[in-house]
Amino acid sequence: MITVNAIGDACPIPVIKTKKALQELEGSEVIEVLVDNEIAVQNVTKLASSSGAGVSWEKTGEKEYRIVIKKEGSVLQQGQYEKQEQQEEAVCCTDSSSGTIVVVSSDRMGEGNDELGSVLMKGFIFAVSQLEELPGTILFYNGGARLTAEGSESLEDLKAMEAQGVQIMTCGTCLDYYGLKEKLQVGSVTNMYTIVETMNGAQKVIRP
Repeated sequence: MITVNAIGDACPIPVIKTKKALQELEGSEVIEVLVDNEIAVQNVTKLASSSGAGVSWEKTGEKEYRIVIKKEGSVLQQGQYEKQEQQEEAVCCTDSSSGTIVVVSSDRMGEGNDELGSVLMKGFIFAVSQLEELPGTILFYNGGARLTAEGSESLEDLKAMEAQGVQIMTCGTCLDYYGLKEKLQVGSVTNMYTIVETMNGAQKVIRP
């Protein structure tokens, strides 16, 4: 058994450590990942599932979680892992516009009056939803996490875009920080590693 101790590690370190362990996995070995928060559990289990591995987890104590990952078959080599990731990314692409992503780091647009900024941001999200070619992904982090949570005035527009194949992803650490972890209303929780990978691989990045 390979043990990955990610207790005390901030996002995206648990994901990165687990990814490296998966790449080094031989035969039917088992990986045990130890983390201290539910967001890390979600991120690690999502990574394991995307690699085709079986995954389960349990809470072993106060702020203590154990994730068990088991992959049957031969070792997953680096090249195979990267090829698999590319295939997974290709599945997520909904149309030719998937090379464009939108990055939202605040629930307000611009600086100055906060009330005006909120109105502008609502208008921005609506305008994006009306584009002839929608972006492939919209990333939300920091204050932008509020826009995908309960009470957001942009939920209808975001859900409409998600229904058309746009990936809506919100930083899990940010949701946790603002107390919105249980209030996410659209899209999925992601981690900083995936955010960086998505931005790095984008053909065009739009910021409000």
